[in-house]
Amino acid sequence: MLDTGSLPALPRTRRGEELDSWLAGLLADAVAGTPPSRPRRGGPPPRTGTEGIALVAVGSLGRRELPPHGDLDLVLVHDGRPEIAALADAVWYPIWDAGLRLDHSVRTVAEAVGVASTDVKAGLGLLDARLVAGDADLAGALRTATRASWRQSASRLLPQLRDLRRGRVRQVGELAFLLEPDLKEAYGGLREGQVLRAVAAAQLADEPTAEAEAAYAFLLDVRDELRRRSGRATDVLVRQEQRPVAVALGLPDEDALLREVSLAGRRLAFVADETWRRVEAALVRRPRGRYRRVRREPLAEGVVRQGDEVVLARDARPAADPGLVLRGAAAAARADLLLSPYTLKVLAVHAPPMPEPWPSEVRWSFLRLLASGRSAVAVLEQLDQEGLLSRLLPEWDRVRSLPQRHPWHRFTVDRHLVEAAAAASELTHDVDRPDLLLVGSLLHDIGKGWPGDHSVVGAPIAAAIATRMGFSEADVATVSAMVRHHLLLPDTATRRDIDDPATIDRVAVTIDSDPALLHLLHALAQADGAATSTSAWSPWKAHLVAALVARVQGRLTGAPTRDPEPVLHPVEPQVSSAPVDLPGGAGEVAVGVEDVADGQQVTIGAFDRPGLFSSLAGVLALNQLDVRAAKVNVVDSRATAVFAVRPRFGRVPVPTILADAVRAALEGTLPLADRLRQREADYRQDGVRAAPPRISWHNGEVTGAATGIVEVRAGDRAGLLYRLTAALAAEGLDVTSARIETLGADAADHFYVSNSSGEPIDDGQRARVEAALAAAVRGGVAEPVPDRGDTPG
Repeated sequence: MLDTGSLPALPRTRRGEELDSWLAGLLADAVAGTPPSRPRRGGPPPRTGTEGIALVAVGSLGRRELPPHGDLDLVLVHDGRPEIAALADAVWYPIWDAGLRLDHSVRTVAEAVGVASTDVKAGLGLLDARLVAGDADLAGALRTATRASWRQSASRLLPQLRDLRRGRVRQVGELAFLLEPDLKEAYGGLREGQVLRAVAAAQLADEPTAEAEAAYAFLLDVRDELRRRSGRATDVLVRQEQRPVAVALGLPDEDALLREVSLAGRRLAFVADETWRRVEAALVRRPRGRYRRVRREPLAEGVVRQGDEVVLARDARPAADPGLVLRGAAAAARADLLLSPYTLKVLAVHAPPMPEPWPSEVRWSFLRLLASGRSAVAVLEQLDQEGLLSRLLPEWDRVRSLPQRHPWHRFTVDRHLVEAAAAASELTHDVDRPDLLLVGSLLHDIGKGWPGDHSVVGAPIAAAIATRMGFSEADVATVSAMVRHHLLLPDTATRRDIDDPATIDRVAVTIDSDPALLHLLHALAQADGAATSTSAWSPWKAHLVAALVARVQGRLTGAPTRDPEPVLHPVEPQVSSAPVDLPGGAGEVAVGVEDVADGQQVTIGAFDRPGLFSSLAGVLALNQLDVRAAKVNVVDSRATAVFAVRPRFGRVPVPTILADAVRAALEGTLPLADRLRQREADYRQDGVRAAPPRISWHNGEVTGAATGIVEVRAGDRAGLLYRLTAALAAEGLDVTSARIETLGADAADHFYVSNSSGEPIDDGQRARVEAALAAAVRGGVAEPVPDRGDTPG
């Protein structure tokens, strides 16, 4: 009897051997225990033993790649033995009794071929048919017939297989860029290795390269260890399993594992892309006729277009021409083509080292490549896969396939940089130095390959690269400044009050009052955001950054003749409630709503009282409105609060509903804390992450009424803004302005606060405020401040 409990712990080869031996014994027992059927009169005598019967493994078992907790894919092949049903039952039932999962079928060779020629998935599995036990000649006939059928049906089945893979890409994504990748079905995963072998079996492409096979074997090892550690049949490398899998495979940590998985996935995806191009070209029906020479069209010195790819010219001298690599790459991208695989191999072997600094012609070719936009992405990937990009930029290896754990990021660091350069190519007309924009975009995150703040450590690295490229000293300084300050504009726009003159002055000082650098940083921020995700560069964020740039530009040139309209500006109320009955005074609640970039702006007017801001934030949270920015102004005990909001589920705020809810909250008939607690229970995805909040103060960065900025970073949850502002109010701080940013599952909230007592915020009060904010993050709600009636806030 097979010890199924020990199978997952066995190495892959040993596990397959144990299963083969056990399955062979099952077939032998089945044949010995099943009496032959009575022959028909005049027919051949009954056959005994395994003559005319073969137990054949297909799929992962056929490839000797069965993972722990994997399915057994078996076919019982026969040539017409009448007792086959009884034999099949005698084989299948012990497998089920052992607790193993089984995918089985009973077929003749003709039946198997018929299925393989019409069902692409079945045909793919039968290509891996391997004899486990029984009639070897019958199993050989099955393998020969199914492979012949696969070749004959290739023109019909391979397009179906291609479409299946493309559909899975849309559903699952690319293995190289997923933080929790599906090792099997994601594009570049194990399925790609199997498809590459299937295409080779159709004789439309070569067998997979040694590099592709090594990548495939590594992914098999990762999947085996994942299933062994998790104890279940899963192919998704979830975050909690990454560290133990990494340790088991001898890797230092989960980031190293994810990086190796990405590199393997990119190699398989790269080979698969090239293979599918070859297949599609081979399957195109061409008219019969005499052979015609393929037209060769010159594109640049040393490279020509031949068909749908770029190849070396006959007089090209790759060993004596260091600029040929980038010249050919730029020509391919400009023509929206790819370099041929043979050309890439020749360049990888023969290209000489690049002189330093780069000749101007080489730098010009590199800029032409980057300026080609989207078509440059695939060409740069070609250079990367052949090791040519790292020869040009040795620092590239430090960020190659480096994972980014932030949920905003769609790509690894290196691919993000390439995508940013592609996005920047569409913005070159907006700046005076498009060459610096392209290079700065490609290098802005290069520091992520080293420890420390990537903006700080990346600046000298980018400067060294720009120097090697042959840029002037002044241009090198500009590229370095772009990398050092590439987050200046988006961070300032989303975390500071850009209507505050101190904010504008600080940005101007940071960029040394250089208008050209300001516009380069603006374009770089747009390219960086576009290459990250739509969440990272929303219309609202773009609006804030553009407004900040306009203000700084006015500060540098003195061009504006009047103050710009504030980002958050009150609008006329569209509805007013009945007077609010409060002990400290009466007044009505007025609400106005208008559409703004990527959302709405809500203006609420009410009688001022301690904790007003918190109550308004709670009402907005109950109405499923995410606050992104807010400002409060108090005149003669009348507060006007302006909120930039975005509906969480697409429902535009209704002024009447908001006015009634605010009135009820101020009168105490709407229990905000209880209602928000229930809302949080209903939406458990808003639950707090385990990490403690990070609270920091920026008291030296404000002017005017506010005396400090307190920053809170914590796991996002329903009603978080309400609880934080209630905690600030309970500690005697008034919120005059706020900038709210949601970073995936995290919130980064910045509050401009002032002390209602008129005293500076001392260390003791700061400690109390921090403790209150930490409690609010954990779900606590501060007790409301008694309404003193005469204290604005």
